Amino acid sequence: MRMRRKKNLEGRLADCGNKIIYMDREDRSFQAIDDSEVIDFTKIFGNNNPIHLEIGCGKGQFACEIARQNPDINYIAVEKSSNVIVEACEKALELDIPNLIFMRGGAEYLECYIPKKSIGRLYLNFSCPYPKKSYASHRLTHRNFLKIYEKLLCDGAEIHQKTDNRNFFEFSLEEFSTYGCLIKNVSLDLHNSDFEGNIVTEYEQKFSSQGFPIYRLEAVFR
Repeated sequence: MRMRRKKNLEGRLADCGNKIIYMDREDRSFQAIDDSEVIDFTKIFGNNNPIHLEIGCGKGQFACEIARQNPDINYIAVEKSSNVIVEACEKALELDIPNLIFMRGGAEYLECYIPKKSIGRLYLNFSCPYPKKSYASHRLTHRNFLKIYEKLLCDGAEIHQKTDNRNFFEFSLEEFSTYGCLIKNVSLDLHNSDFEGNIVTEYEQKFSSQGFPIYRLEAVFR
């Protein structure tokens, strides 16, 4: 069911100002046509600090907290839905987090806007699992997206994935492995492991409270 449009959405988005970058393109290609839209993030953040990226930030709980904890790292949080990203941005503005900006749009557009080899880490937290096999190419760990991430990530940069969906997790393991990635620090029950420093997302809180195990992995392109 489609989410109901939030009241005064356009006004609230306008109030977010340049805290949100809009990835609006008419073509649906996975390939960037040229470099005319590539963003100079050193100008936006005002420094040359490392940049980490979260795709599918939801209401921004993870992005705001990790940016707050790491002021010397710049964060880009991506979300498709205007209804959702406006809440995340409002939260970041309320908390006055200068090292976090948002991009609205699909992950397939990222290489049109983000410079190659500029991202030091990628977070995929509770991405939509698209359970139907016919929708597999929409999953954010599908090889089509891995090709994009490989272009954007610095050499040796890690992808951190968390999900509550076992089938999606197994699909991701297979995709990363087939693509030739190094997979490490795999957990089949994150909250009952010895992993330290986990930042809980909105969905993670919900699913964990219902007794679902949380799956986690790290992957690196080789």
